[in-house]
Amino acid sequence: MKNMLATVLMFLFLGVSFVLAEPTEVVVRVLSKDAKFVGTSMGGVRITLRNVETGELLATGLTTGDTGDTGKIMKSDRKRNVPISTDGSARFAAVLDIDRPVLVEAQAVGPLGQRQSANTVSSTMWVVPGRPVNGGDGWVLQLAGFSVDVLAPPSHIKLEGAPLEVQVQANVTMMCGCPIEPEGLWDANLIEVAILLERNGKPAGVIPMEYAGNTSQFRGTVPVAEPGAYQVTVFAYDPGNGNTGLDRTTFIVK
Repeated sequence: MKNMLATVLMFLFLGVSFVLAEPTEVVVRVLSKDAKFVGTSMGGVRITLRNVETGELLATGLTTGDTGDTGKIMKSDRKRNVPISTDGSARFAAVLDIDRPVLVEAQAVGPLGQRQSANTVSSTMWVVPGRPVNGGDGWVLQLAGFSVDVLAPPSHIKLEGAPLEVQVQANVTMMCGCPIEPEGLWDANLIEVAILLERNGKPAGVIPMEYAGNTSQFRGTVPVAEPGAYQVTVFAYDPGNGNTGLDRTTFIVK
């Protein structure tokens, strides 16, 4: 009788475990701060899902898809439980085969198409078997920063003939690749783009940059009075929300 009872209990336990072990979908989207979703056009964002308690890697991959509907994301009043994503909006989806609640960490690193400006954001959430995290926009992480890409001068170029002027050019977009231009949705007139200059490892001034006439293009002139090793840090800063991004280059004047 005892053996029969033990057998019944064992099968009941196994049955419950089998029911609990359910494939559970998790959808992660990455939203550029004050902008749109980060996806294929910027090389995607690397998403890593881990079990917080054990460190186990649960899934990893890239966000793919487009930046989403500009009107829905940037121009409409957002209401509770009304998604801002559309069918093609960039996302990463994974199915976790779990048999008990798991505290999951989602980490996003990107955009991978502009690694010099890549940033990291992470968040944690409990995931319960059979209760997918895919409703609405899914699990949304906000990625701060600007994508800043210094186009000139090339790094480590050697120049002669001080005093001289060095032209600095940079491409600046939102992290989703969204364009910046005067009086545009992302207004160049409201975003500070400037150069932090160092000479031989010491601060040598701040030089403003100006919109260069083409979308997302900025330029500035660095006056060089004496030889040295110079580092140029081009940064973009939005005083309205503190969003900041940067890139660096160097040049040497003999």
